[in-house]
Amino acid sequence: MPLTPNQVRGFWAAWAGWALDGMDSFIYALVLVPALRDLLPRSGIAADSANVGYYGGLLFALFLVGWGFSFLWGPVADRFGRVRTLMLTILCYSLFTFLGCAAQSVWQLAIFRLLAGVGIGGEWTLGGIFVAEEWPEERRKQGAAYMHTGYYFGTFLAAVVNYYVGAKYGWRAVFAVGGAPALLVAFIRYGVTEPKKWQRRMEELGERFTARQAFLALFGREYRRRTLLSAIFLLISMVGLWAGSVYVPSSVLFLAARAGLGAADGSRIASYATMLLSIGTILGCLMMPTLADFLGRRGALGFYFALMFVFIVFGFGYAFYLPQHALPWFIGSLFFLGIGGANFAVYTLWLPEQYRTECRASAFAFATSSGRFVAAGITFLVGAGVSHFQTIGTPVALTSIAFLVGLALLPWGEETRGKALPL
Repeated sequence: MPLTPNQVRGFWAAWAGWALDGMDSFIYALVLVPALRDLLPRSGIAADSANVGYYGGLLFALFLVGWGFSFLWGPVADRFGRVRTLMLTILCYSLFTFLGCAAQSVWQLAIFRLLAGVGIGGEWTLGGIFVAEEWPEERRKQGAAYMHTGYYFGTFLAAVVNYYVGAKYGWRAVFAVGGAPALLVAFIRYGVTEPKKWQRRMEELGERFTARQAFLALFGREYRRRTLLSAIFLLISMVGLWAGSVYVPSSVLFLAARAGLGAADGSRIASYATMLLSIGTILGCLMMPTLADFLGRRGALGFYFALMFVFIVFGFGYAFYLPQHALPWFIGSLFFLGIGGANFAVYTLWLPEQYRTECRASAFAFATSSGRFVAAGITFLVGAGVSHFQTIGTPVALTSIAFLVGLALLPWGEETRGKALPL
């Protein structure tokens, strides 16, 4: 069955938004060290390795807090529309990523990253829901997988920007480029209409339906267990992926310096490592429809959780501390860590299948955002651990324990393989 023009345009709008979202969210990881070395002295703080680790973790945590507040986009989208809310989220994260280039202190950058997180968290919700509701039933799995590759294409794009812009013009120029997604709003505004499923459901419910009702439905008898488990699974994914991936560039820079390479060479190798991580995750996303059919939604998520556990332990707990050849072994582990990172693609398929249209965006937004408040605290603890132990490897390796918890809880998740999207 061929896709309609609105399905095609809407998909590319969602994919591009998620790609540029990925670029914006990963930009900070790539420029973490040079940005803090510049801004910490301006803030009256010594730019030594301990403070870079501590404040790096603090700013990551604040970014996740901002992402946590993005659950508010869900009820707005359920009441007022997926496409209109999508445009607002893109404008939000574009503006505050761009303003990062003007930060004069570490605290200004922290505020901009927190507010950028509010917008970034909402884009995944709106893009995923649009594809689920607008694409034909027999192609939803592929739509979810293809849409989610956008984020990791965006991390690849961030590495390219860092390689060509950051290495030459500095970290402020990288943030300036991060404002580009705002241009996508014009394409969305004049080319994409709301999913017909949502339009029909809103006509049935009428004006009496409110955003508050959409949100409260998640905690009624029908959905309470699904909502709680989905939020826990997402929390586990956040802890592992953020603690692992956001420290990849810093880890590569450290190992490159230990191997006797200069700062410029280290920055370029960090970009290559990020590209490899992104390629692995894109391939992992493309595997997802087959895994979800063969293993079910729970089984597919379990496969990715197991990969994350093994390669976080191997990369950060073992390869990072090898006395020789640590850098190539660490970089080699990133490809498999990238495949495991595709666990987020499962949620793009699985979450919409568990809820009806009138509360679907609220459920997606709550599950993908609420756990970030806890993840922010854990990410801060990882940063504090880096500062305390004077090493990145061990604190990050310990986050792998979260995936064992996830594997134990998966049997209680709602299996939706073979079921149509609820109306």
